[in-house]
Amino acid sequence: MILTIAAKEIRALFNSPLAWLVLTVVQVILGYGFLKRLDDFLQIQPQLAQLASPPGVTELVAAPTFATAAAVLLFAVPLLAMRLIAEERRNQTMALLLSSPLSMTQIVIGKFAGLMGFLLLLVLITLALPLTLAANTSLDYGLLASLALALLLLAASFAAVSLYTSCLTAQPIAAALLAFGLLLAMLFMGETAGDSLRGRGWQVPAALAQVLSPLRNFEPLGKGMIDSWAIACPLLLTAAFLVLAVRRLDGRRLRG
Repeated sequence: MILTIAAKEIRALFNSPLAWLVLTVVQVILGYGFLKRLDDFLQIQPQLAQLASPPGVTELVAAPTFATAAAVLLFAVPLLAMRLIAEERRNQTMALLLSSPLSMTQIVIGKFAGLMGFLLLLVLITLALPLTLAANTSLDYGLLASLALALLLLAASFAAVSLYTSCLTAQPIAAALLAFGLLLAMLFMGETAGDSLRGRGWQVPAALAQVLSPLRNFEPLGKGMIDSWAIACPLLLTAAFLVLAVRRLDGRRLRG
């Protein structure tokens, strides 16, 4: 049943003009940024050739492209996720979903999986850009894999937060604004709290605060460093907000 819900959500996304608009805008932004960085790389290549261990195209072109994709996801994911639950409530179809034999966990995971299926396409598009250079240059495939993993984990945490906010209101636009505001607060407050606690020597609380700082967890993987805690943090954040979404829908089912 989870796969059925996920497939339904993917079909709904591809039938939505908003999803195609988001996909087009993301492609334009990433494509322009990639070509601009590639042009800059080609211009400084003679200077790089004089260095003993010069950075390659993966470090100077691909990594910044993935960083741009991470910033784009901050805006794109709330827009894509806003209708997941909020639209069901607005269209008065939520009662049918709640009265079905499905558990709230199945509903939430199914909708999350459907959204992640669409976001996986965005990650693959981002990955395809540097791979177009593979025939004419040497790429660092380990770094590319690390970048793709970092972007996928970031997308998952953004999707879970946005799915939860979609459970809070019957208005999709309000859900998108709530998700965007919550993600921004987490980005700034998590970073500030982590630095403050680390400065006082409180390493364990600082590590826990890192869970609420998605971009801080993106950085090590974005540099090709496999940091187990940087991988665990977005997974914990994703799981926490999926649990919150399940509890929210369970509460609605009990209230009728």
